[in-house]
Amino acid sequence: MRVKDYHHTIDIWLQSLEPYDIARLLAQPGPAAWSLGQVYMHILDETEFYFSQIKVCLASNDHAMEECSSEAKAMLRNNAFPDAILEGPPSNAFVRQPGSKQFLIDRLVRLKTLVAETDLLIARSLFHGKARHPGLHYLCAEEWFQFSEMHFRHHLRQKARIESFLERTFGKYEPQN
Repeated sequence: MRVKDYHHTIDIWLQSLEPYDIARLLAQPGPAAWSLGQVYMHILDETEFYFSQIKVCLASNDHAMEECSSEAKAMLRNNAFPDAILEGPPSNAFVRQPGSKQFLIDRLVRLKTLVAETDLLIARSLFHGKARHPGLHYLCAEEWFQFSEMHFRHHLRQKARIESFLERTFGKYEPQN
């Protein structure tokens, strides 16, 4: 079920790319605000990090007795980030722009395969280690997996705000015949 849900979330992001050319993907609502393309790059780059942490967890029983923070427990229990604009680390100021729309599509499609493969690895793993999250303490492989899908959904609200800006700036998308 969780692979189906994750694929559904990825499909939302894939379908959302349809109306945008590269100019719209790179347009920033303000000087310090991310473009839609940067949001895509952020979620994809962060997901690569989360999945690398899953591999760490599946490679040993290190830190198996460590706990995640109470904030992480609440998020995982609710299967969602808090409904708030969260301030990320200073490194978020350096999120790169995508080179092309196709680059984003290709990464999202590859991620769907990785999600299915990783779910199988988690199910078959003999190890139950945990890896340290920068703000939430220790997460196991299943928690990293859940967290990564939650992160995609969390940014849907940001995506909607940027899409509203794009519609005001560029007008409603009209498909080319």
